[in-house]
Amino acid sequence: MPTADTSRQMPARIAEQPNLIRFLVLLAVFGCTALAVSILIADFVVPDHDWIADTISDLGAGRYEFIVDMGLYAFSAGLIGLAVLAAHVHLGAWDWSVGIITLVIFGLLVFLIGARNEYGDNDSDGWVIHVYLVYALGVAMAVACFAMARGAARASPRYRRILIGTGLVWVVSAPVFFFLPTDVDGIYERYLGVVSFVMILTLAHLFHARLGQGKAG
Repeated sequence: MPTADTSRQMPARIAEQPNLIRFLVLLAVFGCTALAVSILIADFVVPDHDWIADTISDLGAGRYEFIVDMGLYAFSAGLIGLAVLAAHVHLGAWDWSVGIITLVIFGLLVFLIGARNEYGDNDSDGWVIHVYLVYALGVAMAVACFAMARGAARASPRYRRILIGTGLVWVVSAPVFFFLPTDVDGIYERYLGVVSFVMILTLAHLFHARLGQGKAG
């Protein structure tokens, strides 16, 4: 129950926390960086790996699976941290809330892909779910882009344009992966990863810019 000292201990006005925003922005950027670096390291460490033909999933299986798995876990943490940040700085209506939930789901899907260590490569040990996780991840990415675009426009119209453009590129590009010949699907999967980075780094930039606006205010 509130006491006479409550007003002095805790201000009544709910305020955004700059340090929390800064930390979660850095976490989102770190998640993207860690995944990219882990893939690059694994490309050199894993023997007989062809980064053009072999997918990231191939790097996540076998003796050196822990390298990419660590990157996936960091990427997952960055996505969930971004969702927490979007909830802390709520810029929209129902669609922004849908985007927050979708970012959480996106992060959990990435974590499951890393944790399962099962990539649909004719593995018969239990229920093979990798392909279903990938389908769900593809949907989550598209929904997050479009759901958060209107709220992002409150910060700047350019954020809306980037998110919608990224969503359109994803919707057109992602299904193509399943029809590619196996000798190029590795590099194409990396291209899709870069597209996902665009969404995450755009939102991270939006919130980082908000810190500067708060100081100016």
